[in-house]
Amino acid sequence: MKSIREIFKNNPSLLDEPEVQQLIDYCEELQDEIVEFKFQKTDNKELAMLDMLKEVIKGCNAIEKEQMEHDRYGYPAPDYQETISNLKNYIYERCKDEKIYL
Repeated sequence: MKSIREIFKNNPSLLDEPEVQQLIDYCEELQDEIVEFKFQKTDNKELAMLDMLKEVIKGCNAIEKEQMEHDRYGYPAPDYQETISNLKNYIYERCKDEKIYL
């Protein structure tokens, strides 16, 4: 499966199109639903970890998008410290809920 960046590597400006962004958001929602369905079906720690990793990647993609917007349009720079803290808290809370010990 190709990542969004791989699909648009030859024409990254398309990522700025509202319709493309809507499609990306829709695909991410579908991916989340698929993972949730698989998790409900098997109640497997491996799938919980997979879901957690996908959420972390989504968070990383969002911060990369903020950085691109900052670089391109001068929007406020992303708050990396807050993002890192949020990701760590998410991982620890999810591990606690799923009884996954790191």
